[in-house]
Amino acid sequence: MKKISLLVMLVIGTLSAKAQSYMGYLTDNYSGVNSVIANPANITDSRFKTDINLAGFSVFAGNDYYGVNVLDAIKDDYDFDLDAKKSPTTDNNAMVNLDVMGPAFMFNLNKVSSIAVFTRARAMVNVDEVNGETIDDLDNDDTTDFVVNEGDFNTFGHAWAELGVTYARVLMDNNQHFLKGGLTAKFLQGGGTANAYGRNVTVNYTESSETIATTGAITYGRGDDYDNDNYDYELPEAIGFGADLGFVYEWRPNHADYKTEGANGSTYNHKDQNKYKLKVGLSITDIGKINYKDAISETFDVTNTVTEDDIDNEEDLNDILNNLYTLTNSSVGYKVNLPTALHLNVDYSLNRSFYVNLNTDFSLVSKGKENASRIANAVSLTPRFESKWFSFYVPVSVVQYNGFQAGAGFRAGPLYIGSGSVITALAGDDTKGADVYAGLKIPVYQGKPKDKDGDGVIDKLDGCPKLAGPVENNGCPWEDQDGDSVLDNEDDCPTVAGPVENKGCPWGDEDGDTVLDNVDICPTVAGPVENGGCPWKDTDNDGVVDKDDKCVDVPGTVANNGCPEVVIPTVEVQETLNAYAKTILFNSGKASIKAESHEVLSEIVKILAEYPSAKFSVEGHTDSSGSDALNQRLSDSRANAVKTFLVKNGVDEFRLSSIGFGETRPIDTNATAAGRTNNRRVEINLVK
Repeated sequence: MKKISLLVMLVIGTLSAKAQSYMGYLTDNYSGVNSVIANPANITDSRFKTDINLAGFSVFAGNDYYGVNVLDAIKDDYDFDLDAKKSPTTDNNAMVNLDVMGPAFMFNLNKVSSIAVFTRARAMVNVDEVNGETIDDLDNDDTTDFVVNEGDFNTFGHAWAELGVTYARVLMDNNQHFLKGGLTAKFLQGGGTANAYGRNVTVNYTESSETIATTGAITYGRGDDYDNDNYDYELPEAIGFGADLGFVYEWRPNHADYKTEGANGSTYNHKDQNKYKLKVGLSITDIGKINYKDAISETFDVTNTVTEDDIDNEEDLNDILNNLYTLTNSSVGYKVNLPTALHLNVDYSLNRSFYVNLNTDFSLVSKGKENASRIANAVSLTPRFESKWFSFYVPVSVVQYNGFQAGAGFRAGPLYIGSGSVITALAGDDTKGADVYAGLKIPVYQGKPKDKDGDGVIDKLDGCPKLAGPVENNGCPWEDQDGDSVLDNEDDCPTVAGPVENKGCPWGDEDGDTVLDNVDICPTVAGPVENGGCPWKDTDNDGVVDKDDKCVDVPGTVANNGCPEVVIPTVEVQETLNAYAKTILFNSGKASIKAESHEVLSEIVKILAEYPSAKFSVEGHTDSSGSDALNQRLSDSRANAVKTFLVKNGVDEFRLSSIGFGETRPIDTNATAAGRTNNRRVEINLVK
């Protein structure tokens, strides 16, 4: 039955490698020569004089079928079939990727160009459209008969080595906007390849007769002698060429902070510092193919019915296909496509130590493309702390087929180590992927420019490196005849001492208001000291200066402190207001106004509009029925309800106040019904 399972696994597929390398680490501006694999433009205008990678590796494994608790999975008694969480679908995937960065180095040719040479070994496997529901059935000991309706599936594995040479240079530098580009040419040596592609494949197993009925076609390709029992490995006759292309744009709004100019016009850029606020990188990697001249590709019609014994009697998978099924096509040699991908990287500088990076990796190889590796589409957000000797980063990613993952990593001088998924792998009970990377290098950083005399002129531009002096005099000091600390070349009164801010001359008082010109806001117009030497303003031209005017923007009278005289309603108007107010009806025992009172309230609004400067108090009163507390709350609520209606209908809320007096201010006896009716009232009174 094991060989039957092997055949079925071939049909439904088991692995696929679609993962990125060194997640988090490559966002670091101090990743040096390693960053060339993400974008070849990175190596120029870098923080390194030279950078030598000794060895580094990145390995990733994942799937969307098995979910495990990583801490439990490493135990000896862990059973994937029993303990793992399964998520079978008709399209399951798993992920494996190995990326080894061998000896590599980079160095600067001059101020605007750099070169890098690197070695790299990689291995990837791709399988698409795996029927995980069938895998679940096979893992179930209770399964007897089963039918696999796989349809089309694609499996591909490839290992290869790279020798790359990168050239990068600055393309544009106009201070605020900076652009650099890079190109990598790669010699490729194939290490091995294998593939299996199924078209319209079905498998029907009947336990009672121990027969396996299959339909469809399977193409099986591999490197020469791939299935032979030969342990003396030799590199296949498989070479190719590849290329990476990338550009990086930097927005440098504070570019002046990173440049020092000499008196002769020469400029020194501070190479040890990142200069951007925003950096955007765009690259296409792994353009190219490897030609396996001796590789074999065979297509079989697998429409047949065989028994378990038929399969058990065959030596290996190759014999099963050749002896039990029909070979319909055979060819020698095929080309393998590299995992071509598009990368967009956006890096934002919060300050000189903290950054946030957004990176997207998008495969340009279509899913299911034959004889081609492909990466997973992924989006990563990585906050990081970065300095010359230490960096720490926490990548948070969404990876195609693998879902959400979070990790952490750091760089400490020559050591870099981390994982793009360690946090989710250790914290989750349903982890479907994990990765780790580590490496050693020899970094030689750009040095900070020296300024021995501390005059702000770096030694390379300083005419007197041991004696402090200004930039315009090549770092040499100017004379100061009057001893006022203003050098003679800038002193408008070189023989009379004066303050620095007045170019070495004493301050005058041009308008004669006793306020010296250096602190006189209006040096040509006399004004009082308390107003900074300026005349007081009268914004509304009403004869009352602003400092005394309580209505600065509205003309008024002197007698009313610059405000217009308030027009107040007459006694007759006040009586009319309260006559209207007394007719406002409320629902019994409530503060809600009856609809028939809206008309009289609208008349009150019209009256109040005739006195826009007057303020009024809306006062609520009740009779003595009920408790004092209840009457107080009711009178408050009714007064506020009237105020709210007036405000909603155009009366300025700042002109109105509301208050309830309960039963404390009767205007009639509470002993009679008529008296109580008179006491239940709302009044609108002028606030004087």
